[in-house]
Amino acid sequence: MTAVGSPDLPDLRRELLFTALRGVEGGSSLAFTIFQEVAVGIVEGRLPPGHEVNSAELARRFCTSRTPVREALLLLERESLVIIPPRRRPYVSPVDMTQVREIYEIRSSLYALVSELVVARASDEEIHGLRRWQASLAADAKAGDVDAYFWHNVGFRNAEVGLSKNGELQRRLSSLGLQMHRFRHLSLSLPGRLLHSVADHERLVNAYADRDAGLAAAVSRSLVMRGYRAIERAGGV
Repeated sequence: MTAVGSPDLPDLRRELLFTALRGVEGGSSLAFTIFQEVAVGIVEGRLPPGHEVNSAELARRFCTSRTPVREALLLLERESLVIIPPRRRPYVSPVDMTQVREIYEIRSSLYALVSELVVARASDEEIHGLRRWQASLAADAKAGDVDAYFWHNVGFRNAEVGLSKNGELQRRLSSLGLQMHRFRHLSLSLPGRLLHSVADHERLVNAYADRDAGLAAAVSRSLVMRGYRAIERAGGV
């Protein structure tokens, strides 16, 4: 996976979406295609909390019966992105601030550990590779492109976790699922967040290059929790 010169954004979305899925099968099935489209719409905020998900409309759009749509909705429900009430249309789940706080607290601790392991285990060349992702983030922030910045940010973090060389840690982070992506995109879409985020990532990469494990862990923890505080100040949006 590359950063600068990476695939078009739709391809990058699809590639990175899998990293946050918890054992979802059927990547080539129509149900999974429908799941992906709705999931990305929710993650990127085009389908806001409370938005009704019209299964008949989805069936028409994808020229299919209701069965693949129902399968897609069940996958979305499993990822806590959609609520399927009895005898009513499914709708996008609300943003639960308790869940946001808990996920961000877990992420901040896990990424602090990631940062310590990156300093201990990654080669200079591997750390330098993070700068390619950082260049994409800087370009996206300058353009004010929240969606591109978000997916490149996911790529940066995935590459970073890979450099920790701890598969169990990677699985624990992936287990947080698509709600984690949803909250991260929400945070980055708030005013001023892109510029703060890109500066924080620059400090993090510099700490890696300097082999300063304590500073890298502190910056990583602060970077994650700054995202939570932005959502908190906005009242969950």
